Amino acid sequence: MKYLIVFTVFPIFLAAKVKAQATRPDLAVVVELMEDRKEEPTEFFQHLSNSTNYVSMLVPLSVLATGYARGEKTTVQKGWYMAESLVASSLITWGLKYTIRRNRPFTTDPYIVPASSGGGPSFPSGHTSEAFATATSLTLAFHKWWVAVPAYAWAGSVGYSRMYLGVHYPSDVAAGALVGAGSAWLMYKANQWLHRHKAGNMQPVL
Repeated sequence: MKYLIVFTVFPIFLAAKVKAQATRPDLAVVVELMEDRKEEPTEFFQHLSNSTNYVSMLVPLSVLATGYARGEKTTVQKGWYMAESLVASSLITWGLKYTIRRNRPFTTDPYIVPASSGGGPSFPSGHTSEAFATATSLTLAFHKWWVAVPAYAWAGSVGYSRMYLGVHYPSDVAAGALVGAGSAWLMYKANQWLHRHKAGNMQPVL
């Protein structure tokens, strides 16, 4: 229960604090990145941002398909765990967004010209939440450094792209990373408990 409080209630208190004052340090970063966009192409970051939904869905589906095709129960369980992590992260993110209802940077300051579209409230970043839920669940499922490094490099790049494109503040991205990674960790612990309980305190599958 204490971990649930950390990963769901803490971002609410964080947002309540930053909603009114957010803007100075957060806005400075977004404005600086916007200035950089004037001299650099944005297509790469736009494609990176757009990859989030596809990668986040493709990864657990690929693991599930592999597990079912090979008849590997453990792989199937890992695939379902990753899908559960993504769903949990999305639900928590959605709840926080529409509880806090923080404006997007370009709504707060008309000087900011976004290079991408951003729907709904700003806090936390849904793209970042999805990316970190995927990276964390993939890492916890397979426990390999060569899985973790590219997974987190991609997730971190997604978070940066949301700021670079002018649709999120740094605090939106930080909270999204916390919610995404925290959701995956919570589901990991929940699955460990469930498998241990079913197996009579035997070693958990995940």
